[in-house]
Amino acid sequence: MKATLAILTIGVVPVSEVLPLLTEHVSEQQITHLSLLGKMSREEVMEDYAIEPGEESLPTLLSDGKLAHVSHQKIERALQGVIEVLDNQEYDVILLMSTAPISGLVARKSILLEPMRIIPPLVASIVDGHQVGVIVPIEELLDGQAAKWKVLEKRPLFALANPIWDSEEKLIAAGRELLDQGADVLMLDCLGFHQRHRDLLQKALDVPVLLSNVLVTRLASELLA
Repeated sequence: MKATLAILTIGVVPVSEVLPLLTEHVSEQQITHLSLLGKMSREEVMEDYAIEPGEESLPTLLSDGKLAHVSHQKIERALQGVIEVLDNQEYDVILLMSTAPISGLVARKSILLEPMRIIPPLVASIVDGHQVGVIVPIEELLDGQAAKWKVLEKRPLFALANPIWDSEEKLIAAGRELLDQGADVLMLDCLGFHQRHRDLLQKALDVPVLLSNVLVTRLASELLA
């Protein structure tokens, strides 16, 4: 029986970029992509996921190419509902393609891969005491970064560059800023960054670059082998 994979995203994530990493072991026909908000209009999203008093904000990219701030709690509940449906459909692996601080998601039968739970300890084991410089796509995510990367031996350094609307020059400048501060490994911590961004930085700055989506996709690929 062929293994099946469901890729679940919150907003708009260019999943096509990671498909070649997955189709080494499973055909594209065995992969399903579902986006919670990606096909909804901004008006529909804000009607269903607006932030109410006492709720936390979660920034996500919508189909109009702009960020929206939605309810963290409502997104978590909706994701759990989708995961339960996928679990009942007996997908072998469910891959949550998001680096948002989502927690408490559960699958009963499927293997659920959550980047927030997997990537920080995996990166910590890879860098082994090196100084990591993390490139983050938007300023709103900086507040939660210290807690996310607490598993690292050395407190990471941070810089901003967005894979969607910033230029290659801005990305290289962000990487150089981190190297000037002492980083000797760079981490592209956004699923919008892809291998071309990693290759660009490695060529321009001659530094090892880790990529969130490659790390988690490679793991999913091994589980499908």
